[in-house]
Amino acid sequence: MPAKPADSSAGLALLRLRCPRCHAGPLFTHSALSLTKFDEMPDSCPVCGQHYEPETGFYWGAMYISYGLAVGVVFVAGMLTYFLGHDPATWVYVSVVAACMILLTPLLFRYARALMLYGFGGIRYDPMAAPRRSA
Repeated sequence: MPAKPADSSAGLALLRLRCPRCHAGPLFTHSALSLTKFDEMPDSCPVCGQHYEPETGFYWGAMYISYGLAVGVVFVAGMLTYFLGHDPATWVYVSVVAACMILLTPLLFRYARALMLYGFGGIRYDPMAAPRRSA
């Protein structure tokens, strides 16, 4: 039985923020470090043509996913501050959590949208849509 190619893994494609259908096309047009354009997505995949918005308002649900991810970040940042800072003053907690949230906002936004698209978009991996790789 031949081994499954690494690029057919939905988990790896999700982590790399790639198209759920071909696992090759990018979900976002600019880098996450672009402060003003980190949220821009193409209308469809440049590789396979898959439309990224299954229905109007589809990504409103990503707000709930983003909220859950943000709660996790706040919890982890708070616990790390508590244990590494030996229970510092309240302003330290607020500063650390605020800094973490500001720095991680582009990633939380992107992964919330990607999780929404992968989980609820109804799009499945199609190996025929993936570009052919020469050996």
